[in-house]
Amino acid sequence: MNQLYKLLPCMAMAALAASCTGSSAPSLTASGLDASKFDAEVGGKKTALYTLANDNGMEACITNYGGRIVSLMVPGADGVLRDVVLGFDSIAAYFPENNQTDFCAAIGRYANRIDHGRLPIDGDTIQLPVNNFGHCLHGGPTGWQYQVYDAEQTSDSTLVLTMHSPAGDNNFPGNVTATVTYTLTADNKLDIAYAATTDAPTVINMTNHAYFCLSGDPEATVADDVLQINAAAYTPVDSTYMTTGEILLVAGTPMDFTEPKPVGRDYTAFDFEQIKNGNGFDHNWVLATEGDITLPAASLTSPASGITLTVYTDEPGIQFYSGNFLDGSITGKMGKKYVQHAGLCLETQHYPDSPNKPHWPSTMLRPGEKYESHTIFAFSN
Repeated sequence: MNQLYKLLPCMAMAALAASCTGSSAPSLTASGLDASKFDAEVGGKKTALYTLANDNGMEACITNYGGRIVSLMVPGADGVLRDVVLGFDSIAAYFPENNQTDFCAAIGRYANRIDHGRLPIDGDTIQLPVNNFGHCLHGGPTGWQYQVYDAEQTSDSTLVLTMHSPAGDNNFPGNVTATVTYTLTADNKLDIAYAATTDAPTVINMTNHAYFCLSGDPEATVADDVLQINAAAYTPVDSTYMTTGEILLVAGTPMDFTEPKPVGRDYTAFDFEQIKNGNGFDHNWVLATEGDITLPAASLTSPASGITLTVYTDEPGIQFYSGNFLDGSITGKMGKKYVQHAGLCLETQHYPDSPNKPHWPSTMLRPGEKYESHTIFAFSN
């Protein structure tokens, strides 16, 4: 019975608990989520909420709709658990007709932007749909963040999500099978492993679009959070957020996070063209880690909670986005309004628009090859 109980998704656990006690009251997760509110059907596939936990009290709640991390409970320096990601209390709130957001989703096929949706492959140019300033962003208007992954919870700490993406999905070529494996470790790490195969040449660039709020209070903004990025260079963008193809040094500019500094110190430095172009920070940093996942790619600390997030990855880049377009119009979990800079993103990735920049690391995937990417979000206090 105990083993079965561990392997059931949250909504089934809630129903089982109610039947055993004779109570119809919902069973809530540690973050206060009612799992039954994530029970739906999208495109003929069922959605659910799954919970991963460790012995330290840390909890990750994930839905197979878009592979989204719905909540992430992390102990602060005072021992109090805090939910450190933005999101919603129900599955319906994630539907694009209600909120066009990428909150904490497993992004595919291609994270970030492809210039004007033009995808060159083997001498041909495929036209992808454009959905952001004339470019194809995060896999197009119906990218994987708006699709349902098949889910298998293999233990109380591991969830495997599988996406079967047919050829022509948002006009990308090739039948692709991709997996996202979430593992919550005993030492408070959320380990994310991505993999994909294809039957025709295509491109793959997966990431997680988590919006982190390490204070646990999205009404306080991330301005005082202290960020360090292990990168001496970044890829500048034009006024449509498209990479120019250059790689510039961060030294002497607001883009310099080689030493820890508050996130809010420079995100309104609009006299610097790149901050103006990004409406704040919304850029890819060229990591100095050279694919070594044992080296920190970035670290973020909240003075309010004492929580530190250290990011490890084998990817060559990381997109730092300072929540510039949040404007208080979105109501998130617990009825809180998400104001500008309520959260920030650290998206591990290949560089934006790599298919059109052959001098950058390639995102091409061919039959017989396997795409693999690995990111670790390590929490401490």
